[in-house]
Amino acid sequence: MIKKIFVLGIIGIVIIASIAVSFSTTVESDLESTTVESDLESTTVESDVIMPSKVSRPGCEEDDRCYIPSKISIEKGKQVTWVNEDSAFHSVTSGSYDSPTTLFDSGHLDPFESYSITFDESGIFDYFCTLHPWMMGQVVVE
Repeated sequence: MIKKIFVLGIIGIVIIASIAVSFSTTVESDLESTTVESDLESTTVESDVIMPSKVSRPGCEEDDRCYIPSKISIEKGKQVTWVNEDSAFHSVTSGSYDSPTTLFDSGHLDPFESYSITFDESGIFDYFCTLHPWMMGQVVVE
């Protein structure tokens, strides 16, 4: 009788262990595909202007790399998309730090978040980052 209980116990443990292993493999596969999909989503945004890494520190203005490119020319009616590739928050706000305007304002952009606006009027439109006043750029609409 004790032998039967012992054998049934071992068989039960083997069955439970094999179910646990198969469940664990399924969960890992699901996590891997979620990560891949997430990585693909973050790379599908096309940008006209980027905010590169480490521009939240002063110094990027010295070699004109706070927004890349810092000056962009487009045709009237075209859209411009900015992408924050930095690990810090940034913004795209019309005007200058001392004199902001209300034409456009992205609000705070999280890392890898984007902001787009269509320019329907010709002109020269300065913009800056409200959090980092040394970050400045310009859109020329012809």
